[in-house]
Amino acid sequence: MINGLNPLSTFVGKMVNNEARAGRCVTCLSPRASHGLCRDCRADLPRNRWHCATCALPMAFPSPGMCCGECQSSPPPFSRALIPWRYQFPVDGMIGRYKYHGHRKFARPLLNDFGEFLKQELAPANRPDTLIPAPMHWLRRWQRGFNQAQDIAEYLGAHLDIPVAGRSVRRNRRVKAQRSLGRAGRLTNLDGVFEVCGQIPHRVAIVDDVVTTGATVRALARVLADAGACEIQVWALARTPG
Repeated sequence: MINGLNPLSTFVGKMVNNEARAGRCVTCLSPRASHGLCRDCRADLPRNRWHCATCALPMAFPSPGMCCGECQSSPPPFSRALIPWRYQFPVDGMIGRYKYHGHRKFARPLLNDFGEFLKQELAPANRPDTLIPAPMHWLRRWQRGFNQAQDIAEYLGAHLDIPVAGRSVRRNRRVKAQRSLGRAGRLTNLDGVFEVCGQIPHRVAIVDDVVTTGATVRALARVLADAGACEIQVWALARTPG
């Protein structure tokens, strides 16, 4: 079963997940791991089974084809969101260790399983022409050392044989961190923040790590639609429950 993530020591970290198909489980340290997770810990990941058909907001009960209240009252500029997990333990800790501390071994099992999830969910005819990672302001990228959305998009692009257009959209100003704001603040915080600086194909997928209120992907999808994208999907590792 899954143990806490924080107590892992530097010594143990050296033993964890040295190879993609071997090594120890990143959560319980079992030696029987595949792509960084043992069978039991992989089964314990909080799958986003019941969700809005459009934005993938987790729901409390099965609702095939049902949209959440927000998507009904204010339809987003994207057609669907493919998000396999809820942002809950242990996925939240795994993404946090990867995103804020650069521990990529915690992202490896999620990326591998996400790629397989997309292969099952997407028919070849429904695959986008290009993946567009959610852009990060240059100063924040410099502080963090990498853009996790770019990392995720490059992995999925190689896994699914889809090109990645990492420079087609940029943030033209720095904004407050979205996680520190309420819903209204998140929406106004992103006014005019994205700028298209390259040709946008008709079918694209926005790639990010976590979707919370959806304000970021809505704003990004809006500028992509204005630039000519006709079919926009959202791909992310996890979705925060409402």
